[in-house]
Amino acid sequence: MAPRPLARVAVAGLAAVALLGSAACGSGFDDNSEGTAQSSGPANLQILIGSSGDAETKAVQDAAAKWAGDSGNTATVTPAQDLTQQLGQSLAGGTPPDVFYVDAAQFADYASVGALEPYGDKISNTGDFYESLRTTFTYDGKLYCAPKDFSTLALEINTDLWAKAGLTDADVPTTWDQLTATAQKIKAKGQVPLALGDTRDRIGAFMVQNGGWLMSEDGKQPTADTPENLAALQYVKDLLTKGLAQYPKQLDAGWSGEAFGRGKAVMTIEGNWIKGALQNDFPNVKYKVVPLPTGAKGKGTLSFTQCWGIAAKSRYKEQAIKFVEAMTSGEQQMSFAQAFGVMPSRQSVRDQYISAFPADKPFIDGAEYAQGPVNAPKMDSVLRDLEAGLQGLATGDPKTILANFDKNAKAALGG
Repeated sequence: MAPRPLARVAVAGLAAVALLGSAACGSGFDDNSEGTAQSSGPANLQILIGSSGDAETKAVQDAAAKWAGDSGNTATVTPAQDLTQQLGQSLAGGTPPDVFYVDAAQFADYASVGALEPYGDKISNTGDFYESLRTTFTYDGKLYCAPKDFSTLALEINTDLWAKAGLTDADVPTTWDQLTATAQKIKAKGQVPLALGDTRDRIGAFMVQNGGWLMSEDGKQPTADTPENLAALQYVKDLLTKGLAQYPKQLDAGWSGEAFGRGKAVMTIEGNWIKGALQNDFPNVKYKVVPLPTGAKGKGTLSFTQCWGIAAKSRYKEQAIKFVEAMTSGEQQMSFAQAFGVMPSRQSVRDQYISAFPADKPFIDGAEYAQGPVNAPKMDSVLRDLEAGLQGLATGDPKTILANFDKNAKAALGG
């Protein structure tokens, strides 16, 4: 089972962005947005989702059917085979669904060409959404779309292997220094301490913990080549070169969760999607979840999220906004959490979520100090180059990796 954020659809994303770019030049999403004839009567909403499986598809279809029945509209929910490709093609072709999932990693590309309706300020109590999620879906100062749900990273510990290494609760690392010390104890017992994903979606958490990140908050300036990020990458490099952490490919695994589930590492850094993956593939693994260790500047994790996008060309914007309002109510988000394991984007149901899923508290607590994905358009090739650098971090130069990102990002952004 592949973890959700790793299915980043890089190739499909490039095709979709290319389609959007040509469409934006030729037809002008912004211009047509104002000119689209709006229908105030009953709507026939077309909703495209990127489903994680049957449970999510059924939950969204049931919720949409209830909304439609209560409101006098109709709503057809279609799970995409490849959301990014299908959405990009339909937007570029001028026949988009009315409502659709938008991944944070693609959001800026869609917003920058006017494909999305910036309806965010029309949803009630937007301050109830976690600030990090609101920031993720803000472009040019506008909250474009309502966060659907989210995930964060935490530290997972295999409790049987932990005990086998002679460790106790006192050894659970809460700082980088403690992570190093605990990893050294594990290695001394002949086990692999940490399975770590070789992408920005995992290693980037160390940058945040050290007070750094790849881009400015407004997505206008690259900020990778800084002392904070350099120290973070150097720390990760030290873990790798000393055998205190290993990438999944070194452990003959497709991702860190698989390595962890197969008992090839005592710890891993993954998101709350690992719960379902372990239940499905490695149901006998006993583990616990704790917050990520803090760096020099404090707590830090990464968030992964999607929003409910509304097409700028939709004829049913008013009804679509009401649909999103219903889907993002606290009650409905808790229903989704129960059905397919996501964390609600509204803070008002945080305590309710923790009561229902106490073991997931470290994940939802991470919303308070989480960093979202790079929020800038035209960054696909830049991010692919960064990934290549991180995959070779053990023998590479962290300074060069960061400097290359800044140079490439400035070029992509026209700087």
